[in-house]
Amino acid sequence: MLAAPVSPAHLKYVSLGVLVLQTTSLVLTMRYSRTLKEDGPRYLASSAVVSAEVLKMFACTVLVLVESNYSLQEMQQLLKEQIVKKPVETMKLAVPAGIYTLQNNLLYVALSNLDAATYQVTYQLKILTTALFSVSMLGKRLSLFQWLSLLLLMAGVTLVQWPTDSEGHTEEQKVLTAGSQFVGVMAVLMACISSGFAGVYFEKILKETKQSVWVRNIQLGLFSFVFGFVGMLVYDRHSLRQAGMFQGYNSVTCAVVVLQAVGGLVVAVVIKYADNILKGFATSLSIIASTLISYFLLEDFHPTGVFFLGALLVIAATFLYGYERKPASIGAIKA
Repeated sequence: MLAAPVSPAHLKYVSLGVLVLQTTSLVLTMRYSRTLKEDGPRYLASSAVVSAEVLKMFACTVLVLVESNYSLQEMQQLLKEQIVKKPVETMKLAVPAGIYTLQNNLLYVALSNLDAATYQVTYQLKILTTALFSVSMLGKRLSLFQWLSLLLLMAGVTLVQWPTDSEGHTEEQKVLTAGSQFVGVMAVLMACISSGFAGVYFEKILKETKQSVWVRNIQLGLFSFVFGFVGMLVYDRHSLRQAGMFQGYNSVTCAVVVLQAVGGLVVAVVIKYADNILKGFATSLSIIASTLISYFLLEDFHPTGVFFLGALLVIAATFLYGYERKPASIGAIKA
């Protein structure tokens, strides 16, 4: 007797839960790893980015093997046909790979200077940049609800970044805190711009060809590894000479690398099974979870009424952007 197939509705909510868990865990673990005080040198962000790319390529290779019916010969032939024998198609991934590498490094800078909650809310500006690049590069038309949500989003992020008085801090501490916040916000803004462009560029490539998503991710990973490795050698060459590539690695660092590597795979699954509203719901839950954990466990975040108002506007904007008005007609219900 055959087992009953898994309901698409169940897969939607499973993917939703996984996305919330992965997003929240990555942000909080990365923040914790960048503020953890330990003896010896701190791990290099560039090294973590390179390690995550290697792990992601390995995972995608395993998934391609599964798609090839566990035949190594069939998988090898597929990769040769899709990557080696199509150099032009492969080279198209160099642009988003370079930008994604920059973005991943910027996120480490951001979380070294911002608490997890502020980072989570501010990073939602990637919705704005993605929308603008989609309009300009893909010719996408936005609905009135989506334009309104973008205005709401900008208002919410502005409120989240609204300066507050730092009670009990000296003038020097206030200057250092403001400077650190500025660096963090600038890193997030640059990451939002790079994320928007690279995401739309990658979407454009995926729509123009019919290659496997996992093969495309391997191509992306190859270039990302090269760019990341070269960047690490140039930017962190002195630290590498002194203590090596894996200096400062511990269990927390390894968790960050694993979570960052599986992030792209989780998003691919969510795109397949979930819709925009559910993805917005996942983002909202992640923001709430990050805020609560930052306040109660990490103790590096003290929310104000203005922050909560801004976060509420961002969450509302996320839902509104994913909202699609459906005509009031009796038709088939789409799964």
